[in-house]
Amino acid sequence: MNDPVNGFVYPVGYGQVLTPTERQRVLRNTYWLLALSMVPTVLGAWLGVELQIGQMLRGILGMVVFLGGAFGFMVAIERTKHTSTGVTVLLGFTFFMGLMLSGLISHTLGFRNGPELIMTAFAGTAGVFFGMATLASVIKTSVEGLGKWLMAGLMVLIVGSIINLFVGSTGAMLVISMLAIAIFSLYILYDLKQIMEGGETNYISATLRIYLDVYNVFVNLLSLLGIFGGERE
Repeated sequence: MNDPVNGFVYPVGYGQVLTPTERQRVLRNTYWLLALSMVPTVLGAWLGVELQIGQMLRGILGMVVFLGGAFGFMVAIERTKHTSTGVTVLLGFTFFMGLMLSGLISHTLGFRNGPELIMTAFAGTAGVFFGMATLASVIKTSVEGLGKWLMAGLMVLIVGSIINLFVGSTGAMLVISMLAIAIFSLYILYDLKQIMEGGETNYISATLRIYLDVYNVFVNLLSLLGIFGGERE
């Protein structure tokens, strides 16, 4: 479930070996779609803050809505990724993710320096992305073996997050956020290398994966900045 944008579907068959030119086209389309996906994300976050959706979706209810909505969208994206509809569904998904982000945005805006924290998190996330993208273009060896370690780390992260949802430990949240930033930063590198090496041939699926990597880096970085740098009124 990963590959997006250029605005039009790029027809690549299952299991097809891509030429270097075709790989560059998939990568370019992915970058364009990823950039476009930020627009509905911002709109969704703004609307969510205005409607106070984050206040309504707390705790277990919020997790159920988030997981249910995200899973439904990702299944729909996987089924439509070889058609022009896939781009529309992906953008709908990013709008939904913006809505889900509104709770954290609202909380951060409650700090006196909230807007600055959000911009810092945005700049930091952009820095991580461009750093990993540059690294992916420089590394000549395959990073295929990194995938299993990242998956193992992701499983630990998920289990730890679920447990801490009930425990509510600030210390554990700090560790989880720092681990998440490290894991998803490496996932950006891994997913970009997959495209560059021809392992991912669908730009809508590729965009989905990288979008989720970037989203998670931003969320966890903003959470850390709020804990360490948030100034109360």
